[in-house]
Amino acid sequence: MSPAVRKPVEEKAEAGAEAEAGAKAAAEEGSARVGLHSLKPAPGSRRPRKRVGRGEGSGTGKTSGRGQKGAGARSGSKRRARFEGGQMPIHMRMRKLRGPHMKKSMPFERFRTHTQPVNISALQSRFDAGTEVTIELLRANGLGTRKDVPIKMLAKGELSKALTVHAHAFSASAREQIEAVGGTCVVLGPPTTASPAVPVGPLDGN
Repeated sequence: MSPAVRKPVEEKAEAGAEAEAGAKAAAEEGSARVGLHSLKPAPGSRRPRKRVGRGEGSGTGKTSGRGQKGAGARSGSKRRARFEGGQMPIHMRMRKLRGPHMKKSMPFERFRTHTQPVNISALQSRFDAGTEVTIELLRANGLGTRKDVPIKMLAKGELSKALTVHAHAFSASAREQIEAVGGTCVVLGPPTTASPAVPVGPLDGN
């Protein structure tokens, strides 16, 4: 083959090799790109399920991992998290008080809200008209003395004096009675935070 013919053939071969290398690199880059087509569990994160009852050479032979006799070896057995081996479970051992309507009728009080009540009858007997009844003044008068427990005003009794009452919560009836005689309700933040008093609007929750 003459040099004049050999040169175009070599150039064509080199161009073909370059194109093949570029296609291979693009394919490798595409396979490395994360997508739905390339997602798979990490190695070792998915284990095959245990195949029981496949003979004694399988590692779970004879009793299929259930042990000898007993409730756990019977068909239909379940291992509940609260199961205590058949002894009286804790929710049946602990005391209960009368009535499912009481928040303390079951032992764990999961949804109980902890507040200490102060009735408006106590405000009527302890404070003069126009007094600004703060948390400190309530405690000085023997009301709401439990530390770090929110104080909630309740409507037991009658109120005939205009008072500015500070508390962490007000029942709807207590607020109505305080405002009906010209008083003001001021809702405070949680007892552990030093937040400023906020004039009351409609109070959600308790």
